[in-house]
Amino acid sequence: MEYIKRKSLLYKTGVEYGDFTINHVLGCSHGCRFPCYAMMLNKRFGRVKSYEDWCQPKIVENALEILDKEIPKYKNKIEFVNLCFTTDPFMCGYPEIQKLSLEIINKLISNGIKVMVLTKGIYPKDLCDSEKYGADSIFGITLVSLNELFRQKYEPGASNYKDRINALKRLHDSGLKTWVSIEPYPTPNIIKQDLRDILEAVSFVDKIVFGRWNYNSKTRCYSGEKQFYNQQADIVKNFCKALGKDYHIKEGTITEDIVVK
Repeated sequence: MEYIKRKSLLYKTGVEYGDFTINHVLGCSHGCRFPCYAMMLNKRFGRVKSYEDWCQPKIVENALEILDKEIPKYKNKIEFVNLCFTTDPFMCGYPEIQKLSLEIINKLISNGIKVMVLTKGIYPKDLCDSEKYGADSIFGITLVSLNELFRQKYEPGASNYKDRINALKRLHDSGLKTWVSIEPYPTPNIIKQDLRDILEAVSFVDKIVFGRWNYNSKTRCYSGEKQFYNQQADIVKNFCKALGKDYHIKEGTITEDIVVK
């Protein structure tokens, strides 16, 4: 395991449903090939040299020390903290990252700061404590398919979908708030599937975020792209409204006023 040092950690994110965020790891062993926007960004700025380099994560070894300095500085400005937008806090096969992520979550919560977590890994059973973590925190997974062949191609290092869902359900059953990010959702020329099957598989969650697939020529080549994403977004909205769930449709996903009956 490699380690790096940083001068700062907490920052205000520009992501539309985000607030402050922490990325306490550089790189991600999940090696997503959508392609991964975080990898492209870090490669552009010279922080990583290649896809292979990106897949060898490096821990920010002074993360907790930085937080001790930054939490008092930003505490009154923070609504919640996202873990994470450019890495994965519960990366498969890295117990060191899991340990640090839990320590960061505990530090934030002990300072009265809400956390919003997202992973393609497996949530540890340590989090199944609603008294400790359940006040305002929300824990989520990314899930864009139920097809394991698709996952192996596009999320080769991530956990399989069944285990990912089961781990999130375990947190839900323990009394924690949960959510799912269905983004980037693929067009039918990439994989033929029914979004309703995915929604039913995570029907227990409190919130659903849905977004289109960007940065891939295959999506742009699909002739019915605009209508498809309008239809899928409408499916998500109708599903959530029927069950009384919160939802967020990512900006740019809906491009025409089409209503699915």
